Amino acid sequence: MRILVLGSGGREHALVWKLRQSERVSKVYCAPGNGGIAEEAECLPVDLKSLESMVPLAERLKPDLTVVGPELPLTLGVVDEFTRRGMTVFGPTKAAAQLEWSKSFAKEFLQRYRIPTAAYAICDSIEEVRAALKRFHAPVVVKADGLAAGKGVVIAASKEEAASAAAEMFSGKMVGEAGARVVLEECLKGDELSFLVLSDGERVAPLVAAQDHKRVGDGDTGPNTGGMGAYSTADIIDAQMRDWLVNHIARPVVAGMKAEGAEYKGVLYCGLMMTAKGPMVLEFNCRFGDPETQPILMRMESDLVDALEASISGRMDEVELKWSEDAAVCVVMASGGYPGTFEAGKWITGLDEAAKVDGVKVFHAGTTKRDGSFYTSGGRVLGVTARAGSLESAVERAYEACGKIEFDGVHYRKDIAGRAVKG
Repeated sequence: MRILVLGSGGREHALVWKLRQSERVSKVYCAPGNGGIAEEAECLPVDLKSLESMVPLAERLKPDLTVVGPELPLTLGVVDEFTRRGMTVFGPTKAAAQLEWSKSFAKEFLQRYRIPTAAYAICDSIEEVRAALKRFHAPVVVKADGLAAGKGVVIAASKEEAASAAAEMFSGKMVGEAGARVVLEECLKGDELSFLVLSDGERVAPLVAAQDHKRVGDGDTGPNTGGMGAYSTADIIDAQMRDWLVNHIARPVVAGMKAEGAEYKGVLYCGLMMTAKGPMVLEFNCRFGDPETQPILMRMESDLVDALEASISGRMDEVELKWSEDAAVCVVMASGGYPGTFEAGKWITGLDEAAKVDGVKVFHAGTTKRDGSFYTSGGRVLGVTARAGSLESAVERAYEACGKIEFDGVHYRKDIAGRAVKG
């Protein structure tokens, strides 16, 4: 079969890499892809912000399956449009994806179905923010309501800082239209957990859990990013906790969306805080996480194509997902200045040497290839991912590979999975 993957980041490189392993797959396209993906799939130009660009491409290629990587095409209704035209596509509809593209919708949904989450307030003006802040204790989390590529969250140390952050969001300077509405939340304490399930609209099948590292600096310092690294191990949560998350969060979400006329098929990413009172939902994503997908798929031993098709066709109960007991870790190598402004076009060296490290796969996120050499083209450039029998070994391999790669301005966290290794 022939598969089209929409997207251009590290998540999409991991999806292409895993899909190609299926004996059923004869050809993989990726649109628009990147320099590294082009080594493993045929990359084609497309505008992910335009249905008028994506639809004709798919109609020309006639893939047996389209896999939507990033959130933006989902919010435009690409799944609805492809399905209407008789094409097989993996991902939630525009209505279902509202769980991600509107944080206010998600918070009210969680409240309706009594799914544990932080106390919150939805504000449409700075006056409403100032009034709502009286009900909160510092620190306060300030979130842009719309899509902001992981950068629309500020953990404010004081109420004054929270009001200032909200004002900047309302102004459009921070995250554009995504900040037209703001959500205030109590700041939860604990370890974050990324818990993903595949849903067929009724049933869910959990993937292995992972932990993302959002802040740009070591020790969880500095501004939020799209993700600076992630790891996954067999014991990050036990079977009892996994079942609790399925029964008290994932299944109620899927059932609630169906009850409200927005059947949820695809990946449901539950961003959780494991607090002293139990797991609480921080956010939902309606697609595979980035960079969590890299270590998760490194551990996946079953056929991803079979799993995606089961989600689409309502047969999730017929698929058994199999996983390696190994640990996997992904370290994101970023451009100088990220998550702020950065320069592209920096020459990348050492990729071949890094790929020779045992158990390592270098996923490209923001690269282009010219005249046989790779150059940076995005904020997050590479996701150096390693798998090994222990988390300590996986971390060691990932950082050994990172040490062989160079480009001007490169920076990456040196403590991915550090707390778990020390613990």
